[in-house]
Amino acid sequence: MHEFAQGGLHGTPVDRIARRVGVAQPYVFSLFRSKKELFLAAVERGFELVAETFSGAAAEFDPSIAVEDADVLAAMGRSYVKLLHSQRDYLMLQHQAYAACDDAEIRDRVRALYARLVRQVEGLAADSSRRHGQPEPTSERIDEFFRYGMWLNVAAAMGVEDLSVGCEWVLAEGDK
Repeated sequence: MHEFAQGGLHGTPVDRIARRVGVAQPYVFSLFRSKKELFLAAVERGFELVAETFSGAAAEFDPSIAVEDADVLAAMGRSYVKLLHSQRDYLMLQHQAYAACDDAEIRDRVRALYARLVRQVEGLAADSSRRHGQPEPTSERIDEFFRYGMWLNVAAAMGVEDLSVGCEWVLAEGDK
């Protein structure tokens, strides 16, 4: 995962991956038929980690001790921010997955993984709302959650905290 996060599908030699995990390259190909299959396995694991992060946050969410007006989506969002800061390679792997979507097989798998994540978030939010007697989030709120997540991905990839028009670094870059 870490090698693909840095080099992507086309820029990552399988022998570098093999060396990193301490095996011979032929062994890698005994487990995966192709580099693309290995890449897809890494991408799938990255999506699973995000799904696990969201599930954990939803399970721990308690509105009685949450910040005022916070809902389970906000809790999942905070857990995602922590993941972006602690596991930057998983974020970069997501970018590499989206960048490789010119390949139809990768595009189909990434679309399926993304759709599964959306459905999971919808389900976690609905379950939490029912469990805690809160209104279920609207589809617009779910869309906002994912839009903001992509915004966070871009900000984290660039190593900044904010992408807003008036944020300090944007203003400074614009003045150059």
